[in-house]
Amino acid sequence: MQHTEARTILMSLIEGRNPDSGERLPAECVVHRSDIIRALLLGMGAIDATNARAKRRAQLPKNVGRDWTTKEEEQLRSEFTAKEPVSAIAARHGRTLRAIEARLQMMGLITAEQRTTRGGFSSLD
Repeated sequence: MQHTEARTILMSLIEGRNPDSGERLPAECVVHRSDIIRALLLGMGAIDATNARAKRRAQLPKNVGRDWTTKEEEQLRSEFTAKEPVSAIAARHGRTLRAIEARLQMMGLITAEQRTTRGGFSSLD
């Protein structure tokens, strides 16, 4: 079942309607209880959060979270010493600007003060 379909079903139940017919459910139906409605709303919130997370993840560069190889570090060193723009290096490596700057700092090529990005790597900040 897709999230969209599940969300539609949950919304119908929250509104007190039969998901198949759209008809109002009887007053004695369990979905009218406040604890059931809260549980259904939590389910909708979880679906929405999952969808938002997937959307954000899809916008990240392809190598986010991957380990650095020796070859990639050598390429980074070469590009940086050739004075290539850090944003272009980040795009080429499929990494964020923050990841490139963190790696450059770890390699001793820049200092924390030279970084334009901050946060997340307490040992580097």
